[in-house]
Amino acid sequence: MSYWEHRKPVRRTRAVDVRDVARVAVELLDEGGLRALTIRAVALRLDVAPASLYSRVTTVDDLFDLALDEALGNDVQVQEAREHSELHALMLAYYHHLVRHPWACQVIAMRAPRGPNYLLLSERMCVLLGERGSTDPLGDAYVLSNFIIGSATTTPTAGHEREAAVDSEVAPLYASLHAAHEVDTEAIISGGLDALLCR
Repeated sequence: MSYWEHRKPVRRTRAVDVRDVARVAVELLDEGGLRALTIRAVALRLDVAPASLYSRVTTVDDLFDLALDEALGNDVQVQEAREHSELHALMLAYYHHLVRHPWACQVIAMRAPRGPNYLLLSERMCVLLGERGSTDPLGDAYVLSNFIIGSATTTPTAGHEREAAVDSEVAPLYASLHAAHEVDTEAIISGGLDALLCR
């Protein structure tokens, strides 16, 4: 169950602000990845007792949900692209967002994003796909999202692609292509989007 399905009502006037919890969760994830995010770590940074956070969240999974949506909502490039761009540019902006926050891909793999900012992104994708004539905007949105999430996940390793030797006896064509190929992640992502959007 996601945070958005069981948000806790504020019953105390001095309850911790959930926006502060989300902001700190993003900071911790950006600094140290998934292992850095704990209720204790958030409480320490907010200078409150860990028990105080339980007025706003139930488990660390809630922190992941809040951070995921907070990071996306604070991304000016994604917000501008969502409001003013066509689909290709929107997906590139989302890709760059995920590369800036590598933990986000890991969280998405564990928890379906259901926060308001992710819903706005999903809605815009479906609208734009519908305008392009898609007969299955949701299915096509999943295809595009999965391509972007997978691409963002592997982007940090792209620099090692040139260093990894290819056994030409096992894969002669692949080895020759690999030796001549320039690894340009931006061009690969853009070309992949073009291919998917033209299908």
